[in-house]
Amino acid sequence: MEQRIAIVTGAASGIGKATTEALAGAGYTVVISDIDAEKGQAVAAATGGLFVGGDLSQRSECRRLVDETFANFGRVDVLVNNAGFQHINAIEHFSEDTWDTMIGLMLTAPFLLTKYVWPDMRERGWGRIINIGSVHSHRASPFKVGYISAKHGLLGLTRTAAREGGEYGITVNLIAPAYVRTPLVEKQIADQARTRGISEDEVVEKVMLSPAAIKRLVEPDEVGQLVLYLCSEHAAPITGAAWEIDLGWMAG
Repeated sequence: MEQRIAIVTGAASGIGKATTEALAGAGYTVVISDIDAEKGQAVAAATGGLFVGGDLSQRSECRRLVDETFANFGRVDVLVNNAGFQHINAIEHFSEDTWDTMIGLMLTAPFLLTKYVWPDMRERGWGRIINIGSVHSHRASPFKVGYISAKHGLLGLTRTAAREGGEYGITVNLIAPAYVRTPLVEKQIADQARTRGISEDEVVEKVMLSPAAIKRLVEPDEVGQLVLYLCSEHAAPITGAAWEIDLGWMAG
C-alpha cells in the first residue's frame, strides 16, 4: 500500500485515540486533531503522527487543520470525523451557546472538513470519509437535544456525500456505536445520574444497557478496527452505510 495520510479529529482519547492507533499500526500517517494539546501531542508522539491542535467548532480552525495537513504531506486520503462532546439537560434549560457549539463541532465541522478535502480526493480518484455517529443517529433519548440533533444530521451528511462521491472513488460511511467506554461516557454517567435523580449504577443498568442485547459497553478499539476496515480496498463497494456497533440496540 502506498503511504496514506489520515486526519482523525478528537484523537486525544477514546474512539479517536483508538482509531489513530489502528491506522498508525497499519502504516498510515495520522494527523491528530484535538483541543487537548497535551494529550494530543502524546498520541502523536506515540504513533509517529502530527498533532494539529485547535477548536473545530470555529470554522477557521477547520480550514487550518486541512491546510496544515496539505502543507506537511500534500494530500489527505482518509478523514475520520470523530470530535464531539455531550451535554445533558432538558430542552428548556439547554443554553443557546451550548447548542451553537455542539452543532458547530459535531455537524458543521464534519461538513467543512469534508468540503475542504473533497477536491483533492476527487482529483486523485480515491478517498475515505468516516463519520463517527451513534445509535442516537437513529433514535432519540431525553435530555440530549444538541447531541442527538447533530448525530441525526451527521447521518444525512453521510448519505448525501456518499451519493455525490461514488463516481470519484470517494466512499462515505457512518459508524453508529452504542455507549463506548470512553472518558466522555464516564462523565455522562455522572451527568445522567444528576439530571435523572438516580444513582450512577442505575444509569448504566437502566439507561445505557437496558435497550442492549449484549450487556456491556463497547470498547474503543472495536470501533477503531471497523474504521480501519472501511479504509481498506476490501470496503471499496461500501458507501452511504450506517454501521451499527450497537450491542443489539437496533434489533428491538
